[in-house]
Amino acid sequence: MPGPYSSDRPLGAHEPPFDDTHPSEPLPAPPPAFGPAGPPPATYPWPPPLPYPKPRRRRLVIGAALALLLAAALTAVILRGPHGGPTTPSGPFSDAIAKTAIQGYLDALEHRDFEAIGRNTLCGIYDAVRDRRTDQALAKLSSDAFRKQFAEAKVTTIDKIVYWSDYQAQVLFSMRVQRPGGSETSEVQGVAQLLSQHNQVLVCSYVLRTAGTY
Repeated sequence: MPGPYSSDRPLGAHEPPFDDTHPSEPLPAPPPAFGPAGPPPATYPWPPPLPYPKPRRRRLVIGAALALLLAAALTAVILRGPHGGPTTPSGPFSDAIAKTAIQGYLDALEHRDFEAIGRNTLCGIYDAVRDRRTDQALAKLSSDAFRKQFAEAKVTTIDKIVYWSDYQAQVLFSMRVQRPGGSETSEVQGVAQLLSQHNQVLVCSYVLRTAGTY
C-alpha cells in the first residue's frame, strides 16, 4: 500500500513539482529603500532650467512710499511758497510792516520830504546815485500832485499782499483821505510795490486806484 508521500504518485496530478536545485543558497536581499523623496532623479544631458526671480515686493512698496512722501513735501513747499501766499507775521511783509512803510511814504508826500520820497522811488539805489537833482525834481512833482488831491491820508487796512519773492511784494491797501479845504473824508484803495533791503522796506511805486501814479 503506498504511503502519503509515495514516489509512485504521478507528477502534475494536483500541484506542480517542487524543484529545489540550490537548497543551501540564501534568498536575495531586497532592494535598498529610498527616502521620502523617492529615488534620485535621473540625470539629463542638459542643465536644469534656471528658476525665475521672485518679484521684490518689499522694495516696490518702499519705493512707492518714498515717492508719496516726496510728492507731499513738494506740495507743502509750493503751498507755503512766497508767490500768492497769505500775509504772515513772520514774513518780510506782514500787514503791520506794509502798513507802516506805506504810511511813511504818504506822510513824506504830504510834508514835502523830498529825500524820503526819492529814497523810496529809487528803490534801493538812492545812496549810490551821485547826481540826485532829477530825482529831487520828480519828488517835488509827486508831492505837489498829492497835496492838490488830499490834505491827509491814513492807511486803514492791508487788503491783499502778493509776493513776488522773499523781498518783493505788491500790496493792495485802503486809506481814508481828506480833501483839501474841507472836512469831507472818503475811503479809497491804492497799490504799492514794496522792496525789503538792508533792514528797511521801501515803497518803489504807488498807484491810486481812482487816479494816476504819484
